[in-house]
Amino acid sequence: MEQRSEDIPVLVAQAGPLNGEQWMLNGDLLVGRDLTCGIVIPDRQVSRHHARFSLRPDGIFVEDLGSKNGTHFNGERLAGGTYLTDGDVIQIALAQEFVFISADSTMPLGDADQNKSSRPGNLRLEKRSRRVWIGDKEIAPPLSVAQFELLEILFERDGRVVTRKELIDEVWGEDEALGVSNQALDALIRRLRDRLAEVDPQHEYVMTVRGHGLRLENASR
Repeated sequence: MEQRSEDIPVLVAQAGPLNGEQWMLNGDLLVGRDLTCGIVIPDRQVSRHHARFSLRPDGIFVEDLGSKNGTHFNGERLAGGTYLTDGDVIQIALAQEFVFISADSTMPLGDADQNKSSRPGNLRLEKRSRRVWIGDKEIAPPLSVAQFELLEILFERDGRVVTRKELIDEVWGEDEALGVSNQALDALIRRLRDRLAEVDPQHEYVMTVRGHGLRLENASR
């Protein structure tokens, strides 16, 4: 039986020369500088045959092929290979970043703009690929997983105040939250503010409400 496109996981390019392009992962896909690769990244940092995505019985497997500048998985250099889950971020050298979208939450190909948040405000985000726009400018390189999760929590509250405890519980998870200090949260907030300010230095999006927590002040378009 032929597999429907919506049942096939997708690899979405972001923060690189292939930004916005998408590939369905319904077989093996070779990534590299060589023109014979399924995904060609024209950058000298990228090895001729750099990495490979493979369709296996247990899911999609990514592996580095002994590249000179490495493949990173969710911010950590990949040793050997690993299976992918929804939202995982794969970086090829320093040249190109991809996000993995599982079959359960695949966005329709070519409809990325329709998956952006539609709420009023200058800041918009696309949850599945963890992409963020301020106005018409996308934040690149993209936010880290923790930065995006913090921003998403504030965004979903739609301007309401979120306590520091709620933020720690949701970003780090209840099992790890007990070991997270206020200083760690402060550092994450500071990094998120810095990244947003790179695109829009005139507006402070993440506001501290003393004695209560934080809220998102989303500027009007």
